[in-house]
Amino acid sequence: MGYAYEAPGTSAVLADIIQQQISEKGRQWIAAQLEAWQSKGTLQTFNIAFTAAPRFLGRDEISVPPAAREALLPRSADGYTADRLFRVWWLLQLPVNDEAAYVQAIENLFNAGEMNELTALYGALPFLAFPEAWKLRTAEGVRSNIGSVLEAIMVRNPYPAQYLEEPAWNQLVMKAFFTDKPVHLITGLDERANPELARILRDFSRERRAAARPVPPMLWRLVGPFLNEDNFEDLERAWFSEVHAEREAAALACHSSAYPPASKLLESRAGMAAEIQQGLLTWETVAARVNGQ
Repeated sequence: MGYAYEAPGTSAVLADIIQQQISEKGRQWIAAQLEAWQSKGTLQTFNIAFTAAPRFLGRDEISVPPAAREALLPRSADGYTADRLFRVWWLLQLPVNDEAAYVQAIENLFNAGEMNELTALYGALPFLAFPEAWKLRTAEGVRSNIGSVLEAIMVRNPYPAQYLEEPAWNQLVMKAFFTDKPVHLITGLDERANPELARILRDFSRERRAAARPVPPMLWRLVGPFLNEDNFEDLERAWFSEVHAEREAAALACHSSAYPPASKLLESRAGMAAEIQQGLLTWETVAARVNGQ
Protein backbone atom coordinates (compact mmCIF):
# COMPACT_ATOMS: atom_id res chain seq x y z
CA MET A 1 0.00 0.00 0.00
CA GLY A 2 2.95 2.31 0.56
CA TYR A 3 4.56 4.51 -2.04
CA ALA A 4 7.56 6.78 -2.21
CA TYR A 5 7.93 10.24 -3.67
CA GLU A 6 10.16 9.79 -6.73
CA ALA A 7 9.56 12.87 -8.86
CA PRO A 8 12.17 12.31 -11.62
CA GLY A 9 11.10 8.77 -12.47
CA THR A 10 7.40 9.42 -12.07
CA SER A 11 7.65 12.67 -14.02
CA ALA A 12 9.28 10.86 -16.94
CA VAL A 13 6.56 8.17 -17.00
CA LEU A 14 3.76 10.75 -16.97
CA ALA A 15 5.47 12.92 -19.58
CA ASP A 16 5.80 9.93 -21.90
CA ILE A 17 2.09 9.08 -21.57
CA ILE A 18 1.11 12.67 -22.31
CA GLN A 19 3.48 13.21 -25.21
CA GLN A 20 2.28 10.10 -27.02
CA GLN A 21 -1.41 11.02 -26.88
CA ILE A 22 -1.72 14.74 -27.52
CA SER A 23 -1.43 16.82 -30.67
CA GLU A 24 1.74 18.47 -31.94
CA LYS A 25 0.21 21.81 -30.95
CA GLY A 26 -0.27 20.49 -27.43
CA ARG A 27 3.34 19.27 -27.26
CA GLN A 28 4.58 22.67 -28.39
CA TRP A 29 2.48 24.38 -25.74
CA ILE A 30 3.89 22.14 -22.99
CA ALA A 31 7.45 22.79 -24.16
CA ALA A 32 6.83 26.54 -24.10
CA GLN A 33 5.35 26.38 -20.58
CA LEU A 34 8.26 24.33 -19.30
CA GLU A 35 10.80 26.69 -20.84
CA ALA A 36 9.02 29.71 -19.34
CA TRP A 37 8.86 28.06 -15.92
CA GLN A 38 12.51 27.03 -15.96
CA SER A 39 13.68 30.46 -17.11
CA LYS A 40 11.41 32.68 -14.99
CA GLY A 41 10.62 30.47 -12.02
CA THR A 42 7.70 32.64 -10.90
CA LEU A 43 4.59 31.14 -9.37
CA GLN A 44 2.50 33.26 -11.71
CA THR A 45 4.07 31.42 -14.64
CA PHE A 46 3.46 28.09 -12.95
CA ASN A 47 -0.16 28.86 -12.02
CA ILE A 48 -1.06 30.16 -15.48
CA ALA A 49 0.01 26.90 -17.10
CA PHE A 50 -1.85 24.85 -14.47
CA THR A 51 -5.05 26.79 -15.13
CA ALA A 52 -4.76 27.00 -18.92
CA ALA A 53 -4.16 23.29 -19.59
CA PRO A 54 -7.70 22.41 -20.82
CA ARG A 55 -7.62 25.11 -23.51
CA PHE A 56 -4.46 23.73 -25.07
CA LEU A 57 -4.63 20.00 -24.28
CA GLY A 58 -8.35 19.30 -24.21
CA ARG A 59 -10.20 16.89 -21.96
CA ASP A 60 -10.03 13.67 -23.96
CA GLU A 61 -9.40 10.61 -21.82
CA ILE A 62 -5.83 9.35 -21.82
CA SER A 63 -5.04 5.66 -22.25
CA VAL A 64 -2.39 4.42 -19.82
CA PRO A 65 -0.21 1.68 -21.37
CA PRO A 66 0.27 -1.46 -19.24
CA ALA A 67 3.99 -0.78 -18.67
CA ALA A 68 3.26 2.75 -17.47
CA ARG A 69 0.43 1.51 -15.27
CA GLU A 70 2.81 -0.94 -13.65
CA ALA A 71 5.46 1.74 -13.17
CA LEU A 72 3.01 4.02 -11.38
CA LEU A 73 1.64 1.47 -8.91
CA PRO A 74 0.16 1.76 -6.36
CA ARG A 75 -0.82 5.12 -7.82
CA SER A 76 -3.17 5.25 -10.78
CA ALA A 77 -3.84 7.52 -13.75
CA ASP A 78 -6.58 5.37 -15.24
CA GLY A 79 -9.51 7.44 -16.49
CA TYR A 80 -7.53 10.68 -16.44
CA THR A 81 -8.08 13.31 -19.13
CA ALA A 82 -5.19 15.01 -20.90
CA ASP A 83 -5.49 18.23 -18.91
CA ARG A 84 -5.72 16.35 -15.60
CA LEU A 85 -2.67 14.21 -16.30
CA PHE A 86 -0.72 17.29 -17.38
CA ARG A 87 -1.63 18.99 -14.11
CA VAL A 88 -0.29 16.04 -12.11
CA TRP A 89 2.94 16.09 -14.14
CA TRP A 90 3.16 19.86 -13.83
CA LEU A 91 3.00 19.63 -10.03
CA LEU A 92 6.06 17.40 -10.17
CA GLN A 93 7.99 20.31 -11.73
CA LEU A 94 7.83 22.26 -8.47
CA PRO A 95 11.15 22.30 -6.59
CA VAL A 96 11.12 20.44 -3.28
CA ASN A 97 14.13 22.05 -1.62
CA ASP A 98 11.91 24.38 0.47
CA GLU A 99 9.01 22.55 2.11
CA ALA A 100 7.19 25.69 3.24
CA ALA A 101 7.33 27.26 -0.23
CA TYR A 102 6.31 23.99 -1.89
CA VAL A 103 3.32 23.45 0.39
CA GLN A 104 2.20 27.07 0.09
CA ALA A 105 2.34 26.96 -3.71
CA ILE A 106 0.07 23.92 -3.82
CA GLU A 107 -2.23 25.24 -1.09
CA ASN A 108 -2.71 28.36 -3.18
CA LEU A 109 -3.87 26.17 -6.07
CA PHE A 110 -6.31 24.38 -3.77
CA ASN A 111 -7.67 27.65 -2.44
CA ALA A 112 -8.25 29.10 -5.92
CA GLY A 113 -9.21 25.90 -7.72
CA GLU A 114 -12.42 25.30 -9.64
CA MET A 115 -13.97 21.84 -9.86
CA ASN A 116 -11.65 20.28 -12.45
CA GLU A 117 -8.57 21.79 -10.87
CA LEU A 118 -9.56 20.47 -7.45
CA THR A 119 -10.20 17.05 -8.96
CA ALA A 120 -6.68 17.05 -10.39
CA LEU A 121 -5.14 18.27 -7.13
CA TYR A 122 -6.84 15.71 -4.92
CA GLY A 123 -6.06 12.94 -7.38
CA ALA A 124 -2.42 14.07 -7.34
CA LEU A 125 -2.04 13.60 -3.58
CA PRO A 126 -0.04 10.35 -3.84
CA PHE A 127 2.35 12.05 -6.28
CA LEU A 128 3.16 15.01 -4.02
CA ALA A 129 6.16 15.49 -1.77
CA PHE A 130 5.81 16.01 2.00
CA PRO A 131 2.77 13.73 2.32
CA GLU A 132 2.16 14.58 5.98
CA ALA A 133 1.32 18.12 4.89
CA TRP A 134 -1.85 17.08 3.06
CA LYS A 135 -3.76 15.22 5.78
CA LEU A 136 -5.99 18.11 6.82
CA ARG A 137 -6.54 19.13 3.21
CA THR A 138 -7.66 15.59 2.40
CA ALA A 139 -10.01 15.44 5.37
CA GLU A 140 -11.49 18.74 4.19
CA GLY A 141 -11.94 17.34 0.70
CA VAL A 142 -13.96 14.42 2.05
CA ARG A 143 -16.55 16.97 3.19
CA SER A 144 -16.97 18.24 -0.37
CA ASN A 145 -20.25 17.84 -2.21
CA ILE A 146 -18.53 17.74 -5.60
CA GLY A 147 -18.76 14.20 -6.96
CA SER A 148 -15.58 14.30 -9.06
CA VAL A 149 -13.59 15.64 -6.11
CA LEU A 150 -14.84 12.85 -3.87
CA GLU A 151 -13.98 10.21 -6.45
CA ALA A 152 -10.51 11.70 -6.90
CA ILE A 153 -9.90 11.24 -3.17
CA MET A 154 -11.59 7.87 -2.82
CA VAL A 155 -11.08 5.86 -6.00
CA ARG A 156 -7.74 4.12 -6.56
CA ASN A 157 -5.99 6.72 -4.45
CA PRO A 158 -3.50 5.23 -1.97
CA TYR A 159 -2.95 8.46 -0.06
CA PRO A 160 -5.96 8.38 2.33
CA ALA A 161 -5.39 4.82 3.51
CA GLN A 162 -1.75 5.51 4.26
CA TYR A 163 -2.00 8.90 5.91
CA LEU A 164 -5.47 9.67 7.28
CA GLU A 165 -6.13 9.21 10.98
CA GLU A 166 -8.83 6.68 11.83
CA PRO A 167 -11.71 9.17 12.35
CA ALA A 168 -10.99 10.87 9.01
CA TRP A 169 -10.64 7.49 7.28
CA ASN A 170 -13.94 6.30 8.70
CA GLN A 171 -15.59 9.51 7.55
CA LEU A 172 -14.24 8.92 4.04
CA VAL A 173 -15.69 5.42 3.89
CA MET A 174 -19.05 6.56 5.26
CA LYS A 175 -19.17 9.43 2.77
CA ALA A 176 -18.57 6.89 -0.01
CA PHE A 177 -21.59 4.90 1.14
CA PHE A 178 -23.75 7.99 1.58
CA THR A 179 -22.91 9.28 -1.91
CA ASP A 180 -23.04 5.89 -3.70
CA LYS A 181 -19.38 5.95 -4.71
CA PRO A 182 -17.68 2.67 -5.76
CA VAL A 183 -16.58 1.57 -2.31
CA HIS A 184 -14.81 -1.50 -3.69
CA LEU A 185 -12.36 0.79 -5.51
CA ILE A 186 -11.15 2.48 -2.33
CA THR A 187 -7.48 1.59 -1.93
CA GLY A 188 -6.66 0.01 1.44
CA LEU A 189 -10.29 -0.76 2.26
CA ASP A 190 -9.59 -4.09 3.96
CA GLU A 191 -6.33 -3.02 5.58
CA ARG A 192 -7.97 -0.02 7.26
CA ALA A 193 -11.10 -1.86 8.45
CA ASN A 194 -11.55 -1.23 12.16
CA PRO A 195 -14.02 -1.97 14.98
CA GLU A 196 -15.29 1.62 15.22
CA LEU A 197 -16.09 1.71 11.51
CA ALA A 198 -17.87 -1.64 11.85
CA ARG A 199 -19.97 -0.19 14.68
CA ILE A 200 -20.84 2.91 12.65
CA LEU A 201 -21.82 0.76 9.68
CA ARG A 202 -23.96 -1.49 11.88
CA ASP A 203 -25.87 1.59 13.04
CA PHE A 204 -26.10 2.79 9.47
CA SER A 205 -27.59 -0.53 8.35
CA ARG A 206 -30.20 -0.33 11.10
CA GLU A 207 -31.14 3.22 10.13
CA ARG A 208 -31.53 2.16 6.50
CA ARG A 209 -33.73 -0.80 7.38
CA ALA A 210 -35.86 1.29 9.74
CA ALA A 211 -36.44 3.71 6.88
CA ALA A 212 -37.29 0.82 4.52
CA ARG A 213 -34.25 1.65 2.41
CA PRO A 214 -31.79 -0.90 0.98
CA VAL A 215 -28.59 -1.62 2.84
CA PRO A 216 -25.49 -1.48 0.59
CA PRO A 217 -24.16 -5.07 0.37
CA MET A 218 -20.54 -3.87 0.37
CA LEU A 219 -21.08 -2.64 3.91
CA TRP A 220 -20.66 -6.21 5.19
CA ARG A 221 -17.14 -6.35 3.83
CA LEU A 222 -16.10 -4.00 6.61
CA VAL A 223 -18.30 -5.50 9.31
CA GLY A 224 -17.40 -9.15 8.62
CA PRO A 225 -14.01 -9.20 10.39
CA PHE A 226 -15.67 -7.75 13.51
CA LEU A 227 -18.82 -9.86 13.72
CA ASN A 228 -19.93 -10.45 17.28
CA GLU A 229 -23.08 -10.83 19.35
CA ASP A 230 -23.87 -7.13 18.94
CA ASN A 231 -24.10 -7.17 15.15
CA PHE A 232 -24.65 -10.77 14.15
CA GLU A 233 -28.42 -10.40 14.04
CA ASP A 234 -27.97 -7.55 11.54
CA LEU A 235 -25.82 -9.81 9.38
CA GLU A 236 -28.47 -12.52 9.52
CA ARG A 237 -30.99 -10.12 8.00
CA ALA A 238 -28.71 -9.83 4.98
CA TRP A 239 -28.20 -13.61 4.99
CA PHE A 240 -31.94 -14.20 4.59
CA SER A 241 -32.52 -11.24 2.25
CA GLU A 242 -34.42 -11.64 -0.98
CA VAL A 243 -31.64 -9.65 -2.68
CA HIS A 244 -29.03 -12.01 -4.07
CA ALA A 245 -26.14 -9.57 -3.67
CA GLU A 246 -26.97 -9.18 0.04
CA ARG A 247 -26.92 -12.92 0.58
CA GLU A 248 -23.57 -13.19 -1.21
CA ALA A 249 -22.16 -10.32 0.83
CA ALA A 250 -23.32 -11.97 4.04
CA ALA A 251 -21.59 -15.20 3.02
CA LEU A 252 -18.33 -13.36 2.31
CA ALA A 253 -18.61 -11.55 5.64
CA CYS A 254 -19.02 -14.86 7.44
CA HIS A 255 -16.00 -16.21 5.58
CA SER A 256 -13.87 -13.31 6.84
CA SER A 257 -15.01 -13.78 10.44
CA ALA A 258 -13.62 -15.82 13.29
CA TYR A 259 -16.94 -15.63 15.14
CA PRO A 260 -18.19 -19.24 15.55
CA PRO A 261 -21.87 -18.54 14.76
CA ALA A 262 -20.76 -16.93 11.49
CA SER A 263 -18.76 -20.02 10.52
CA LYS A 264 -21.75 -22.21 11.35
CA LEU A 265 -24.05 -20.02 9.27
CA LEU A 266 -21.76 -20.27 6.26
CA GLU A 267 -21.63 -24.04 6.61
CA SER A 268 -25.40 -24.13 6.11
CA ARG A 269 -24.92 -23.00 2.52
CA ALA A 270 -22.25 -25.35 1.26
CA GLY A 271 -22.62 -24.13 -2.32
CA MET A 272 -21.76 -20.55 -1.46
CA ALA A 273 -18.91 -21.66 0.78
CA ALA A 274 -17.46 -23.69 -2.10
CA GLU A 275 -17.75 -20.74 -4.50
CA ILE A 276 -15.82 -18.59 -2.05
CA GLN A 277 -13.10 -21.22 -1.70
CA GLN A 278 -12.84 -21.54 -5.48
CA GLY A 279 -12.62 -17.78 -5.99
CA LEU A 280 -15.92 -17.67 -7.87
CA LEU A 281 -17.63 -15.54 -5.25
CA THR A 282 -15.62 -12.47 -4.23
CA TRP A 283 -16.24 -8.88 -3.24
CA GLU A 284 -15.46 -7.97 -6.84
CA THR A 285 -18.25 -10.20 -8.15
CA VAL A 286 -20.63 -8.74 -5.56
CA ALA A 287 -19.67 -5.22 -6.66
CA ALA A 288 -20.25 -6.19 -10.28
CA ARG A 289 -23.69 -7.56 -9.44
CA VAL A 290 -24.61 -4.44 -7.46
CA ASN A 291 -23.48 -2.19 -10.32
CA GLY A 292 -25.29 -4.29 -12.91
CA GLN A 293 -22.14 -5.33 -14.74
